[in-house]
Amino acid sequence: VAAARYYRDKVGFTYDSFYGDPPHFCILHRDGRSLMLARADAADVKPHWKAVAQMWNAYFWVDDAEAMYEELRRRGAKIDYELATKPYGCREFGIQDLDGYDIAFGQLLPSA
Repeated sequence: VAAARYYRDKVGFTYDSFYGDPPHFCILHRDGRSLMLARADAADVKPHWKAVAQMWNAYFWVDDAEAMYEELRRRGAKIDYELATKPYGCREFGIQDLDGYDIAFGQLLPSA
């Protein structure tokens, strides 16, 4: 529930309901994309960056990385790494959620 609220309040996703009692699953939506959250025992999972350096758990392609970055910064999302042009031809930044998962947002540059 706390994670879903973070994604709603800080990242701009919406959701209709939680599933289970107690709640253990939620589907969030934003800009035609979905993100599914499920409750898990913290001992069973870990953020990808702890297994592979600088690796995110999810990556969303966006049309305007600068605008998305400014919106999420304004909403108070925890910026994991700042907006930058990457050597692989993307304008990209990352956030970190309440559980330490890295979520990246990237815009493919025309020259890439």
